[in-house]
Amino acid sequence: MKTKEDFLNGQILLIDKPLEWSSFQAVNALKWAIRKKFDLKKIKIGHAGTLDPLATGLLIICTGKFTKKIPELQGQIKEYTGTFTLGATTPSYDLETEVNQTYPTEHLTETSIKEATKEFLGEIEQIPPIFSALKKDGKRLYEFAREGKEVDIKSRKITISEFEITRIQLPEVDFRVVCSKGTYIRSLAHDFGKALGSGAHLSALRRTKIGDFNVNNATTPLVFKENL
Repeated sequence: MKTKEDFLNGQILLIDKPLEWSSFQAVNALKWAIRKKFDLKKIKIGHAGTLDPLATGLLIICTGKFTKKIPELQGQIKEYTGTFTLGATTPSYDLETEVNQTYPTEHLTETSIKEATKEFLGEIEQIPPIFSALKKDGKRLYEFAREGKEVDIKSRKITISEFEITRIQLPEVDFRVVCSKGTYIRSLAHDFGKALGSGAHLSALRRTKIGDFNVNNATTPLVFKENL
């Protein structure tokens, strides 16, 4: 059992974030559980890399003095698995918004789908989604998006070291991606759909690894609370 001192001196906690929870909610759940258990007025706690509410999987949460390690952990290579739905796009590039355009998929073959992954390997330029928390002129991009405003978003250099298709059951395609910090899998879904001439959006996402940390060793916020 961990003591109050353990949490204050610093812990790296591996959490499997549930669907529809924000990363902030997960951090908050742990914070309140630790404070209540040890009767603490306050404790430093934060996460190393946000996961969207519609994604599940590995969230690294640092407590106490280990919050200093967050920037280093955020910079690590990440692995994701998930599903792209081909034949349709959405403004947010995922299921947060409704389908805004549909495309034919009859021309797609297993070979063309697998071949298209090669275009995205290595260092590439990627434009982040307009529905993201990145800031421009002091405002978050998703605020512009919700107001229906056009924004010029600069592309950024990212690296994709592995990109494989693990299942094809059209319109769904499952994938596994290993990528650098700052990669948006939603943008990858959108760009992949463009490359195939079929449109695509992200319909499921799970973060499985951050550096050497694996979601297989993670616990849900509720289980963490019960085992404190």
